[in-house]
Amino acid sequence: MYREGTEIADRTCLMLTKDQFLDAALGHVPFDGWSEATMRATSEDLGMTEAEALALFPRGALDLALAYHRAGDAEMVARLKSADLNEMRFRDLIAAGVKFRLEVADKELVRKGIAFFALPQNAADGTAALWDTCDAIWNTLGDSSRDINWYTKRATLSAVYSSTVLFWLGDHSEGHAATWAFLDRRIDNVMQFEKVKAQARENKLVKAFMSGPGKIFETIKAPGSSDMHPNYPGRWAPNPTQDGEAE
Repeated sequence: MYREGTEIADRTCLMLTKDQFLDAALGHVPFDGWSEATMRATSEDLGMTEAEALALFPRGALDLALAYHRAGDAEMVARLKSADLNEMRFRDLIAAGVKFRLEVADKELVRKGIAFFALPQNAADGTAALWDTCDAIWNTLGDSSRDINWYTKRATLSAVYSSTVLFWLGDHSEGHAATWAFLDRRIDNVMQFEKVKAQARENKLVKAFMSGPGKIFETIKAPGSSDMHPNYPGRWAPNPTQDGEAE
């Protein structure tokens, strides 16, 4: 019991230290970007060795930048959960998620992040971070889709979110009014596309395709779906013999 309590305490301290390191690093990022220079300067500020800093962020600046992005996602989720959204249209709920995410972000830090994640070696992690943000918005708003719609919803929102971020970075209007108007237009475009999709489903040719070759789309499931094949990447199927059952 003592050992378990010590391990939990160590993990708690590690998380607190990560937060402290990130907070201290934010003052260096506008000048040095998400870089090893920022890692070194922050380590010196906190009296940490390079090894101690790497214990917190094994991939250095990459993990540091991702930590900032995830902290913003967490703040956005908290705002969505605490906001009174009961009377809002669904399109406005999506807009609120994007707006809340940008309101908790710092433009200069995001600008440095875009440059950092544009580097070939960081592009995959940057794309995954964008997807995670959109996934967090949909999940917080109660999305229950587990089929191909799980992917299309997040892919569509990723396009809306990324274009809005780029507009926001250059927006100097009061209260970012121009950005929110741009966001509304992008969501209107998506809603029009959804109407076209709904109309297409009623088309006889589309129905014929979906009842034939198109049935393959019914096999596409969201990650973690209970009816997915147990060997799907990212899923773990327990070995019955590990539970003491005879082979």
